Amino acid sequence: MKAVAGVFTSASDAYRVARELRAMGLDESRVALLLPGDANRSVPISSGEQPGVGKVIAGTVGAAAGAAGGLELGMVVSALIPGIGPVMVAGFLGAALLGVAGASVGAAVGDALENAATEGLPEDELFVYEDAVRQGRSVVVALAEDENSAKPIRALMSRQGAETVDAARDKWWIGVRDAEKEHYTASGKDFRRDEVFYRLGFQAALRARTRGKEYDQVLNEMTEDLEELQQRFPGAEVEEPFERGYERGRTYYESLRSEIPGS
Repeated sequence: MKAVAGVFTSASDAYRVARELRAMGLDESRVALLLPGDANRSVPISSGEQPGVGKVIAGTVGAAAGAAGGLELGMVVSALIPGIGPVMVAGFLGAALLGVAGASVGAAVGDALENAATEGLPEDELFVYEDAVRQGRSVVVALAEDENSAKPIRALMSRQGAETVDAARDKWWIGVRDAEKEHYTASGKDFRRDEVFYRLGFQAALRARTRGKEYDQVLNEMTEDLEELQQRFPGAEVEEPFERGYERGRTYYESLRSEIPGS
């Protein structure tokens, strides 16, 4: 499976793309719609959307919605994601992403997920989705069979004005870069020389499997990343900036968690 994701400033655009993906034949185990919001209020869908769609989404939280009210995206779940806040997702794939993010999805959803095809779950991209939702944007994620079937999905998202995950990731890094540069250079290090290694270490700390763990606890998992960097940059000192970046990424994640009540 190959994950294809798009970030939308408009919830209605994201909703429309998710529906079109379902119409293309992708079932709810392969399409996820992530919306910022609280289950106690309706989702702010634009005026061009069908009347009451936001209320339908909010009203079906925590249950298998099926095609209720024209939603046609299957299960809808609301949860508090640590470090993010309240989020609503549609589809079994969306519920699976919630679980990976550390949110409790409940017994009913858990039972349903046992039959969901979640191979290829984009765990390493999860922090990008979370940052987008934290900024009030919406995310659509689809699992394609292979690169050929991924192409029309990307084309659809592009036509609807989606920002790619790579672009969203770069935008996220721009938002934290100045503070990290200041921190790194304060220790006498050359940020310009080491930024690529430092950034990859920082991002590694935000992966679903490594969150909250100290560097020594995940050293074996980091070996492959370090070996790849050493092959790409022969002769460069990669391990120290990578480790420093990892530790700062871990601090960053913990700071996000502390900002959200109940995280």
